[in-house]
Amino acid sequence: MKINLRIKISQVFLLLFACTHLTAQQRKPIVSPQINADNTVTFRLLTKLATKVEVKGTWMPVNMPSSPMVKEDSVWTYTTGKLDADMYRYTFLLDGVEILDPANSWVERAGVRHENILITGGDRTNEYAVKDVPHGSLSKVWYPSPTLHMKRRMYVYTPPGYLENNNKYPVLYLLHGAGGDENSWTALGRAVSILDNLIAEGKAKEMIVVMTNGNPWQAASPNEEPVNPDAEKPNTASMGSMRFENSLVADVIPFIEKRYRTYTDKNNRAILGFSMGGLQTQHITNANPNLFAYIGVMSMGLMDNDRMGTTYNKEEHSQQIKALSKASPKLYWIGIGKDDFLYSSVVNLRKRYDDEGLKYEYFESTGAHTWSNWSLYLDMLAPRLFK
Repeated sequence: MKINLRIKISQVFLLLFACTHLTAQQRKPIVSPQINADNTVTFRLLTKLATKVEVKGTWMPVNMPSSPMVKEDSVWTYTTGKLDADMYRYTFLLDGVEILDPANSWVERAGVRHENILITGGDRTNEYAVKDVPHGSLSKVWYPSPTLHMKRRMYVYTPPGYLENNNKYPVLYLLHGAGGDENSWTALGRAVSILDNLIAEGKAKEMIVVMTNGNPWQAASPNEEPVNPDAEKPNTASMGSMRFENSLVADVIPFIEKRYRTYTDKNNRAILGFSMGGLQTQHITNANPNLFAYIGVMSMGLMDNDRMGTTYNKEEHSQQIKALSKASPKLYWIGIGKDDFLYSSVVNLRKRYDDEGLKYEYFESTGAHTWSNWSLYLDMLAPRLFK
């Protein structure tokens, strides 16, 4: 009995050792994403149950929605080709179900979706990185909006040193696109890092940056919006209805200029926006030609029957453009990617401006309707402001 008991005890210990060893092997950290020296990226996912795993990312062309991963033991792997220096978003497809990469804690919200983030190295992403430089402050600010009959939230960036001095600053109003909210420019556009780094390098002037919520039916981003059963339902047709535009002029600008130490003349105001925000930028500056000296329209042009709820009276629009031209903005900048689905709308906008004699600068980048371009445009434009 004693011998048998010893054998059984030994077997138990061996089994426990084997299980412990196996568990240790299984717990070996999965590295994903692994950014390789040549700017290829390797993704890994540990799962025993899936029959098919794919990765989908913003580096892929529009007509290539995902790439299959290869299984080795229980780890599915995929390595990209060499990627340009940029910030990318991605998710996995597990038997057709979209999931986040459990090995990557960097997750950001893009509208109603959550995606993993990675940044590949190179000159272009140098300005996106968090560096050991003086940092500004980012505040989430609630303000009254009588125009929209609610209290709303915006993000306000104040530059390094703002809290320690009594200086006045110029203000940049930075507008997001459809599907976004006041969180978008900081989470996906790297606006804070870009401004911190440009200011530290002496490339951009110190400025206050106001990032609003451009959805007129929404008080704040979905995770912060107060519960209100009587709230207006989302309506994409109201995106370009002038409701938000009127609110920015009547509610946001007076609030900022009263609460913060700002200059209050047009030469110290700038407005930049992409996609829906580019349309809103046009509307605001067309209706208020003497409000901003610096104007940037990104990835948005002119569509006579606009799907965002805007229709243009050509004669009225012509008079607005002439008034804006007479106001002589210091910079009117238009930018778009060659593969952007709104490219033809920018062709239309430029033709209208050329016909009316409005002077502007035009920049055409590679790529499509992506944050890659909008972050690039902010990095290009911030040094041009308030000069």
